[in-house]
Amino acid sequence: MELKNNTEISEFLLLGFSEEPELQSLIFGLFFSMYLITVIGNLLIILATISDSHLHSPMYFFLSNLSFADICFTSTTIPKMLVNIQIQSKVITYAGCITQMNFFNLFVMVDNFLLTVMAYDRHVAICHPLHYTIIMNPWLCGHLVLASWTMSVLYSLLQSLMTLKLSFYTHVEIPHFFCELNQVVQLSCSDTFLNYLVMYFVLVLLGGVPLTGILYSYCKIVSSICRISSAEGKYKAFSNCASHLLVVSLFYCTGLSVYLSSASTHSSHSNATALVMYTVVTPMLNPFIYSLRNKDTKRALRRLFGRKL
Repeated sequence: MELKNNTEISEFLLLGFSEEPELQSLIFGLFFSMYLITVIGNLLIILATISDSHLHSPMYFFLSNLSFADICFTSTTIPKMLVNIQIQSKVITYAGCITQMNFFNLFVMVDNFLLTVMAYDRHVAICHPLHYTIIMNPWLCGHLVLASWTMSVLYSLLQSLMTLKLSFYTHVEIPHFFCELNQVVQLSCSDTFLNYLVMYFVLVLLGGVPLTGILYSYCKIVSSICRISSAEGKYKAFSNCASHLLVVSLFYCTGLSVYLSSASTHSSHSNATALVMYTVVTPMLNPFIYSLRNKDTKRALRRLFGRKL
């Protein structure tokens, strides 16, 4: 194979899910529908949070940021795939691939940090209810969100700069529907030891620490709920954080399955399924989980639609 430097390579090929022409329309319709549901569902959560004064609280402030990140998260990958199917092309430019990978890493990490912040918010609400308004004040909430976005930007820039130093062959095929960091690094013809070292060190640091914080928060929450004497009080406390716990489980379980399937098997079908669950299905389900299990959100959505009508 002929070697080219990374500054000369002009494009990659995204192989997607299937090369069968008769399946392209089905894939297009399926992903277009899921993308619309994701965008509309998360936009409704944001609009409901802004329009209803009852939702002007730290929990819904974090939730609206999570919904915005989920919209951006899916928008970095699905539109390009839909365009490629429509024009019957698999090509993505080198600059487009790096850009897509950069924003994908950014919004994944934003989701990671926001879920951690939301776990801390639920911990304070249940374990320290009398001091909730004092601890979760607007200054702290704003700085927590700002820190989440700042660390995510720095992480994505670091990974992109590390990738820009790699060299690739002239014909590079990515066995997915978007430029995923691990896959792009695997396809490089350069020495990738430093890339993998930085990648896994940062992932353990920025992924493991937040996950540990979430687990610690929920250990404290469960301990506090167990001390509540009435069954009604226990149910109310648990329902207060059930939606977030479900979203956290979806995010980390599907994310873990992506890396486990990538490490344990060479089956592109298995990897693709895990990636779809992680990048498409989870952001699509989040607004449904929060709206269906939360009376305040459902009431705000009814008011929003009633006002529009």
